Amino acid sequence: MNFNLTDEQRLLQDSVRRFVDKDYDFESRTARIKSCEPCNARHWAMFAENGWLAAALPESAGGLGGSIIDTVLIATELGRGLVVEPYLGSGVLAAQALLAAAKPAQLETLMPALADGSRRIALAYSEAQSRGLPEPVTTRAEPAPGGYILHGTKTLVLGGCDADAFIASAMLPGKADEAALCSLFLVPADTAGVRRTALPLHDGSWAAEVTLDQAFVPADALLGDPGKGQAALRHGLTHGITALCAELIGGMEKTIEITSDYLKVRKQFGVPIGSFQALQHRMADMAAELEVARSMLFALLASIENDSEADLARTVSQAKTLIGRAARYVCGQGIQLHGGIGMTEEYTVGHYFKRAVVADALFGNADLHEACNARALQASLNGKETQA
Repeated sequence: MNFNLTDEQRLLQDSVRRFVDKDYDFESRTARIKSCEPCNARHWAMFAENGWLAAALPESAGGLGGSIIDTVLIATELGRGLVVEPYLGSGVLAAQALLAAAKPAQLETLMPALADGSRRIALAYSEAQSRGLPEPVTTRAEPAPGGYILHGTKTLVLGGCDADAFIASAMLPGKADEAALCSLFLVPADTAGVRRTALPLHDGSWAAEVTLDQAFVPADALLGDPGKGQAALRHGLTHGITALCAELIGGMEKTIEITSDYLKVRKQFGVPIGSFQALQHRMADMAAELEVARSMLFALLASIENDSEADLARTVSQAKTLIGRAARYVCGQGIQLHGGIGMTEEYTVGHYFKRAVVADALFGNADLHEACNARALQASLNGKETQA
């Protein structure tokens, strides 16, 4: 794997960091959250103008022909600034699921509008029973004259508060197993029978709960072929989890920088507390956790490029578990090293911990992914024993 960035990738990284430094300092972010606006139209237009929404989309779909590396660079810098715009939900998760699911004619119609920011689509896949994983799916799609009628409720729809449409997973009737029957449908937000409820999250970002109650969609709302939804969901979630992990890496980097600066100026007994060996050891532990998490992110990127579907699924779960727990540890230590001031809403460091807590709940928490890995490992061992 090549760890050196191209000139274009460095320019992309610099453009995001300049946005965070100039337009998204902590005071601006605080005012932004108080506005209770899920997505700021001016900021989203800047995302589109700078090419961030198109960076990882193929040129044939109106994108710039980049890769998931570009997504990681953008997400890392947005994570440093705790940006609450729905780049993860609409710019990565929904866009990549649509890219994997839709037919060429559908992509030609939809993707350019996503790339230029004129439309926002959200992926509505998670349900109460699935706990952030792509299955099981209880939402049903009943064939009807000219289309389908959808019934079900989707939770934690990232970017769903003011999206133009939803990509909803639903089960078509049949005798095959559930994974084979799962399909994806493009559901306009103003469809009769679609109801969404805005959900403010603990870290200042937003999600939505979307209820589909006898919602009729035409036949061409089916994205791709029937029964192929799970593969597209896995593709979208792989990119979404990778972007979230990169965002947490950026948050850990900034937490360590903020904490290091604080230890240099906060004095106790007439000397900076950063000179105390015990606190230096804790900072070293935080830095070590960051580097382990960064290495796990690199391993995930290598797996996306080289591994089989089964191996990639295990690596995705491993990355979600390890990086999520590392972020909670590093950001939690940052609060402790600040003392009482770190607990206040007016100080920056505590907000990174809030983001880490919310991130753990997205796409399945660490315990859930750890259990998935344990089952996969057990199945692999059982298979080897059978062969022996």
